[in-house]
Amino acid sequence: MDAERLIATSRRALAESRAALDIVAEAWQAQSLAQAIGGHLALVGPPELRGDADGLSEIGGRGFIGPGHPALRVGGMRAAQLTGVADLRGALLELGVLLGEVGIALVGVACATDEEGLYWQSIEAIDAADESSDRVRVMLRRLTVRERSRPPGADRERSSVTDPADSAAKSS
Repeated sequence: MDAERLIATSRRALAESRAALDIVAEAWQAQSLAQAIGGHLALVGPPELRGDADGLSEIGGRGFIGPGHPALRVGGMRAAQLTGVADLRGALLELGVLLGEVGIALVGVACATDEEGLYWQSIEAIDAADESSDRVRVMLRRLTVRERSRPPGADRERSSVTDPADSAAKSS
């Protein structure tokens, strides 16, 4: 599934989450998605984004998701469905919005809970969302610089970022 569709699904799920554990689960879903998008772009994205994309992947992968993790309460990790990034700028913009929404929702959880474990889990997730958001902003700035440095009238390369192996398989 394309990155933008997965992000939209995550945003809806977060907006519909009412219980604290569901919000935390959606926060980890978002981080897993950031990790997957970062990993994808680190492999097949524009060269000037690959270092930051790798960093995004590392940040997203900080939280260990074991069998009892709350993210698995919502039916497994959505990020496993990622097939590509059809609109690079659009996906990064939407990912940034999702990460911001996650941070706001987690602040609410942290402020409302009396459970120390949930509090600290929320704080860790807020930190990860903030760091991921920073990486996304850096990648968006690099994209802007790349686009501005092109000569006027030059053909724009396609903004789709898919795995070359997927493209070869589809053309066969």
